Amino acid sequence: MKQDIIYRAMQTADFDAVIELGNRIHGHGYVNAQQMKQWFEQGIKDGINANYVAYHGDKLVGFRITFAAQQFTLDKWYTPTAWRTPIEQTAYFKCNSVDENYQRCGIGSTLLKRAVQALQAQGAKAGVSHLWRQSPGNSAVEYFTKCDGQLVKDHPGKWNEDSKNGYTCTICANDCHCVAAEMIIYFDSAHQQ
Repeated sequence: MKQDIIYRAMQTADFDAVIELGNRIHGHGYVNAQQMKQWFEQGIKDGINANYVAYHGDKLVGFRITFAAQQFTLDKWYTPTAWRTPIEQTAYFKCNSVDENYQRCGIGSTLLKRAVQALQAQGAKAGVSHLWRQSPGNSAVEYFTKCDGQLVKDHPGKWNEDSKNGYTCTICANDCHCVAAEMIIYFDSAHQQ
């Protein structure tokens, strides 16, 4: 099946399918049309799109939303003093989502690799993300670690406010207490450990 997957840069025509898959995987209210448009635009810098989709035939089976460096807002859930790259050269991996019937086929890591290539072309040196510790079998953190992700800090309660404003966590419903693992991937070998 791996050879049947088509990867390409995300387009606005993909939005409905991305919203449906994102809400199915992450919980109702994870993303809506207005957020999708904003997130998509945050991934484009200097004409380079860092958002990617994966299709099996006509079916969307995975997507990666990525924010370019300097195109996302830092808040209390980030620890830039612990990063080895400056804020202005650090991008944000918003989400990587793969249909449950297509997991463990390398789709997530391929989407990530494509996003990294785009981010490097934009001038980024690293990408930070918040990984869902309560994902089944802690698979989100496991996958990101296999892709050279390094733990920066755990953030309990990161998604609690979102859950009280309409997001329905697949585990906690509307009072999310899942832990976000802030992790970072450094793109050049000079920063690899």
